[in-house]
Amino acid sequence: MKITIKGAHLFDPNNNVDEVGDLYIEDDRVTDNFSATSSQIEIDARGLYLLPGFVDIHSHFREPGNEDAETIETGSRAAVKGGYTSVAVMPNTNPPIDNEGVARFIKEKAKEANKCRIFPIGTITKGRKGSKLSEMGHLYEAGCVAFSDDGDCVKNSATIRRALEYSLLIDVPIIEHPEDTTLTSEGQINEGVISTRLGLIGIPDVSEASMVARDILLAKFTGGKLHLAHISSENSVDCLKYGKNKGIKVTSEVTPHHLLLTEEEVVHFDTNTKMKPPLRTKSDRKALQKALKKGIIDAVATDHAPHPDYAKELEYSLAPFGVVGLETAFSALYTRLVLSEKISMEGLIQSMTNKPAGILNLPVGEIKKGGTADFTLVDLNAEWTVDPAKFASKSANSPFIGWKLKGVIKFTIVGGILAFKEGEFL
Repeated sequence: MKITIKGAHLFDPNNNVDEVGDLYIEDDRVTDNFSATSSQIEIDARGLYLLPGFVDIHSHFREPGNEDAETIETGSRAAVKGGYTSVAVMPNTNPPIDNEGVARFIKEKAKEANKCRIFPIGTITKGRKGSKLSEMGHLYEAGCVAFSDDGDCVKNSATIRRALEYSLLIDVPIIEHPEDTTLTSEGQINEGVISTRLGLIGIPDVSEASMVARDILLAKFTGGKLHLAHISSENSVDCLKYGKNKGIKVTSEVTPHHLLLTEEEVVHFDTNTKMKPPLRTKSDRKALQKALKKGIIDAVATDHAPHPDYAKELEYSLAPFGVVGLETAFSALYTRLVLSEKISMEGLIQSMTNKPAGILNLPVGEIKKGGTADFTLVDLNAEWTVDPAKFASKSANSPFIGWKLKGVIKFTIVGGILAFKEGEFL
């Protein structure tokens, strides 16, 4: 397959690429100029930005076990529609990704879907039960790129210590879900004035920050590679500053919904504002934005967590935690943070491309000769309204429904293959 992309604004801040020009793809690589007559596809990209394909370090595609919420096929479609070319899927499936068979099943289903690259994340412990370590070496050989018990924190400090030590042998990160459940109990939203006013049990921010602090100290002690999922509070950011200043091998991520929303969204009891960790205060949101801008937080991750309508339509205390995010992440952040100059375009693109790719040691997320041909072409001036009826995802539990956004994904190219073209899946 040969593709010529004409007149795009090529933009990759990691490689200091910021220019209008043409880009040539042969098979799955960026190549030198070849004659236009030899191209099988030519894309007129005048007025479009060509970006490295987005990399999501944290998604839930629900298969196997909860295919009524999402499948690998529908999750892949949502990904390429949102400009994502690589997605790491979390292991809290049913059965969980705690053995080679499930990991290989994920890889085979991804091959059948043939949309985006999918990388399974294996469990830290067998059955995600927090005690006996999974066979990390075998899971790694089966294609797992990291290990996590996401959805649950590894409560036992000795167990997470052993996981960090073992991960050194294969040089992959341990991804922790930082939550002290003895402090969260039956909590539904952030603990504070609003939880008291609404009569909902609160989840204090210290439940997150205390585990962030523990895990950073264990990473310092072991030398292991730690990644902290969905950071939501200012106290956690303070702990991350300590880790970065000490040179500890710690990275972290933040979600679009924690960067853009606060606990005040909950007052209408819309269950699409219910996620874990919960939406927190304006002060927390400001701290997260500053931490992303300064590189204290490394990556943006969607934490795409689909649920069917019948589950989210329950009363607030009974509805499950989680929201979808793959199809809205870039546009929401570009519209609300870049255009308002809270973060730079360069910073946003790096946090969605080369930085998450680097955390997982993936050879993607950049524009360079000979590099992997994974790209997103976006019209930054085009506007659209978030309408769940038009989602490619099987679920519609978005907190951004009705938002008017700028930035429409026009084309998504994965491995030199056109996967998405102006609203159509190819």
